[in-house]
This record gives sequence, structure tokens and C-alpha cells, in this order.
Amino acid sequence: MARMGTDADVDLARIRPVDPAASAHLDADFERRLSSAFPVLHGLFHRLYGERDDALDVLAGVVADAAESWSERPTDLKAADARREQDSTWFLSNGMLGGVCYVDRYAGDLAGIRARIPEFVELGLTYLHLMPLFAVPEGNSDGGYAVSSYRAVAPHLGTIDDLRDLAAELRANGISLVLDFIFNHTASDHDWARRAVAGDPAHEDFYLIFPDRTMPDAYERTVREIFPDDHPGSFVQLPDGRWIWATFHSFQWDLNYANPAVFRAMAGEMLFLANLGVDVLRMDAVAFIWKRLGTPCESLPEAHLLLQAFNAVLRIAAPSLLFKSEAIVHPDEVVEYISPAECQLSYNPLQMALTWEALATRDPRMLAQALERRHAIPDGCAWVNYVRGHDDIGWTFADEDAAELGIDGFDHRRFLNAFYVNRFPGSFARGVPFQENPRTGDARVAGTTASLAGIEAGDPHGVDRVLLAHAIALSTGGIPLVYLGDEVAQLNDYSYVDDPALADDSRWVNRPRRPADAYAARHDRDTPSGAVYAGLTRLIRVRRGTAEFAGGRLVPFDPKHATVLGFQRPGATAAVLCLANVGDAPAAIDALTLSGFAPEAHELITDRRVSLERGIVLEPCHVAWLRVRPAEEPPRF
Repeated sequence: MARMGTDADVDLARIRPVDPAASAHLDADFERRLSSAFPVLHGLFHRLYGERDDALDVLAGVVADAAESWSERPTDLKAADARREQDSTWFLSNGMLGGVCYVDRYAGDLAGIRARIPEFVELGLTYLHLMPLFAVPEGNSDGGYAVSSYRAVAPHLGTIDDLRDLAAELRANGISLVLDFIFNHTASDHDWARRAVAGDPAHEDFYLIFPDRTMPDAYERTVREIFPDDHPGSFVQLPDGRWIWATFHSFQWDLNYANPAVFRAMAGEMLFLANLGVDVLRMDAVAFIWKRLGTPCESLPEAHLLLQAFNAVLRIAAPSLLFKSEAIVHPDEVVEYISPAECQLSYNPLQMALTWEALATRDPRMLAQALERRHAIPDGCAWVNYVRGHDDIGWTFADEDAAELGIDGFDHRRFLNAFYVNRFPGSFARGVPFQENPRTGDARVAGTTASLAGIEAGDPHGVDRVLLAHAIALSTGGIPLVYLGDEVAQLNDYSYVDDPALADDSRWVNRPRRPADAYAARHDRDTPSGAVYAGLTRLIRVRRGTAEFAGGRLVPFDPKHATVLGFQRPGATAAVLCLANVGDAPAAIDALTLSGFAPEAHELITDRRVSLERGIVLEPCHVAWLRVRPAEEPPRF
């Protein structure tokens, strides 16, 4: 084995001997990117694996895999790489709009998704996230997050060729394909897992397997339990008596990234997906990927080094592919994963949760605080702002942030849980609890946007709340994401309780099948489906035509009203002042508060001129997007 050195140039020469025949299939673009990215990759490999004798040999294999992947990369994807290298912030456009769905529940299979592309274009999608669609074990697969193979689609959804063809057709319609990459663990029936358990020398160190409880007990002294209802601790016992690390479900076995061969293997899977035409990988459970005895084994420094190293590989062989982080952790930790060298995109769980918090309390202070304090992220990165996802809503705000506003975090979470599952007097919401602990009162909330916002309950402001929540996601900066079906006001699906495979997981209440009747009514404004669709598509069109909504820069604005959220999106010559009234009564913003702006403004949603000289009034649960300019001279009062 070759020992890894500290000089990247020397090591690159050692692992890339000059061989014209071997390099004939490459080109100047690949060599340029390899020369640029290899020192970064080399340095990261040295930090992660420099003490191992096999580190340089594995790194050589990674480079060889990247070269082979580039030689096989389709011409149209290479052209996309070139375009996006010239426009590296393409995803920051105000024209971006994301959609997310389960393939089977929304369209039956991949062919059904292809048939829906005209509807995606009608809505304005430029980004489509298909929930896990790869081969999984029979029975419980954690909703597809236990992957048996990244090179095979679940048979009931189609084939890998169907996925490749879908990616190409989406691309032809200006829609980027987004897939989940579950890289903390594999399914217990993955080929690597079978080989590891069988003692295959090439794979036995792919997972963390121990002969007895000595090491599992030592790790579990500092590691939290994630799914105690599934199994205690972080390990499950194999039939032969050994113990294997399984952070989540017993059939999801954690990979051992301390073995560089695991890095190479997973980099190969990423490159395979990139060459299928995937544009974005959602990096699942990023906080858990590195283990160290005596620590919580979450958000360790090596987790960040791994993400950076995977990025460096992709910059060599698939430079247009992006990472999106999924880190449901303390707000201070979420941002640690966001950078051009790590995850260029990130879900914004705090904004999502606090949007619902503001609607329940009719008080936007916590959301305003988060926008002022926690919205800014590095240049060249973007939030993915969503109203709700496929999972539950957890109240992820920091207790210290709440305390500054005189709010007790524990009590407030209990209130929000009660409110959104209709256990609080006067609630408009019809959610259901998820993983409720009657002893502690801890729970999270599941439900579709329409059911949580009041449409299911027949609340007169239900439609307006749906539009208000999406307007916040559309205007705060980043990529807005719509859970498909919510644009036509789909309601909770309570039939999950009749399916034994789903009944124990209340999150299926907010994963309904495609609401065909609601889509059929989407152009009838006298229905909730039509009212939501008309309002939302109007907001989307306005956003697309508003240059100030590109990028992510946001400037706080205090509207001096207890129920109104305010912020500005600055542009080159003007700004868009965004105001959202989360209250149930009209809200007047007085002239003094608006006196820093020129007296005439353009309200973009209604496309009308408005005078600010006497202030403005926002109707209940309504939004205004005002293009404003600074006052020419200080006002006199």
C-alpha cells in the first residue's frame, strides 16, 4: 500500500502516471477541474484518513472512478456543467420554484410523473424533488429511507432507464431533478450489508459491528436514542449474537465512514446518480455520519469534512450537481452545514415552524426575530423555504430565542401541539399528533397545509392562511418549495389508519394520494381548490417577474403593529417591502412608519399604485408586496 503524503502535487503524480492511452478518453475540462479540486480533496482525505496505510490507494481509486464517470457522462449533462460553471448561482434566480411528491402516491409510477410534466410547467416548477424511489426491503422501509440499492428503482415505480428518461424530459422542460441520498445508512439487505455480515474482507468494515456489548455500551453512554419504540439504544443484535450500529430503525444500518473504502463506494453511487441526470441530492441525516467514542456522534467536525470531500469529487466529475442538507438540529447547527463547499442548499425548518407558530398565536415576533437573526447564510447558497414537508412539524426554535420575548419554550411547544391537533379552544387547525408521549406531553404535528390552516374546519380565513404561508416562503429568499397537492388545497387523508403497514405512523395523514377532484376544480375560484390555486399561481408569477426576489438578502423592517410581519428585499434601485398580517382583524400601518419611503408605491400582487402618505391597511391574513423607493428628503412632522 502507498502511504499518503502531505504534498498534493506529488501524490497526484503518483496516482496519475502519464499514460496517453489511459487518459485519451478525458479532456481539458476534466484535467482543469482535477488540477483545481484535487488539492482540496487531498487535504480533506489527509485530515480524515491520513493515519491509514490504505488512504492514498483509496484516493487513487476515487480519482480513477471520477475519470471513468466523466468519460461516460452524457454530452447534454456536460453542456449543463459548462453553463452552470459560468452561472454558478443559477439556483438563486427569482424564477426558481420547487415541488415535492411521492412518485406512487402522486402519479402511480415514473411514467405517471412524466405524464404530469405539463401540469408542472403550468404551475411554474423548475425543481422537482421525488421522494425516495429506490429499491427497498419488503415491508417497512421507513418510507423509502432504507435503500437496498441506489442503482435500482423500486419495481412498482419503474426502472432505472425510466428514471434516466424522466430526468431528460424534465431537463428539456427546464425542471431540475432532486433525489434523496440516504448516506448515513443502508438497508440491512443491501449487498454491502449482506457481505459485511458474511465476513467478506472487502466489506466487513463497511459497518460498525461488535462481538459483544462492550463497545455498544460505551458508545451509548453519550449517544441519544432516536427511535426507542423501534429498539433501545443505537445498536441492534444480529442473529449470530453480534451487535451492529443502527441509529434509526433496526433495518437501517449505519455506514462506517472511518473506513475510506466506504467513502469511495458512496462517491461512486453519487457519480452514478449524477450521470442519470440528477441535479440536486438531498443529503439525509447529515448530522449522524461520523462516530467518535465519548461524544454524541452528531454534528462532529468530520461530518463537515466528509461533505466537503464528496463535494470536491463532484466538482471534478459532475460540477453542476448540488447538495441540499437535511439537518433538523438546533438553529445554530443548521447553518453550519451551509456553504459553497459543503451544502449549497438547505431546508429552512425554523422558518417553516415559526410561520405556523405565528399563525396560531397571531403574533409574528418569533418569526421576525428569526428572519433578522438566523436568515443570513454564506453567499452562493440558498435556503429551501417550505410551508410543510412530508414529515411532521417539530417546534425547532431555540428556547433562548423564545425567552428573549418572554416566552417559555416548553410551555409554548405544548400550546402549539394542542392548538394544531384541535385540543385548544377556538383552534382552526385539524392536525394529528405524531409520536406523542402522554407522560411528558412531547409531540409533533402532522397534517396537510389546508387542514392545518383551517380549510378542513371551514374557517373563513383558511384559504387566506394557506396563501399567506406560501407568500412568506416565496418572498424571504431562496427556493420556495410546494408539497404537490397543497396548491389545490388537499386535505388530510385519514385512511392511513386502515392500512396495517401505515397505521402506526400518523405522518401518512399528510401524504395523501393525488387529489384528482381538487386538480379538476383548480380553475374554479368558487372552490377552495380554485381559490388557493389562483392565489398561489398569481404569487408565483409575480415573484418570477420581481428581480428583487432573486438571491437571499433580506433587510428587517418593523411595521409597528402587533400582528404584522415586515421585511424588505432590496434591489438595485428599489426594494420590495413585504408585509403579512397574521391576525384575524384588519391591521393599519401608519404613515409615520412608512415615511422613509417615497409616497407612491406599487403593490405587486394586485398590480396597483398605492399612496403611503396616509398609511395602509392590511386585511386579515393578507399579504402586500410593495415596491418602494427611499423618500427624496427626510419627512417633516
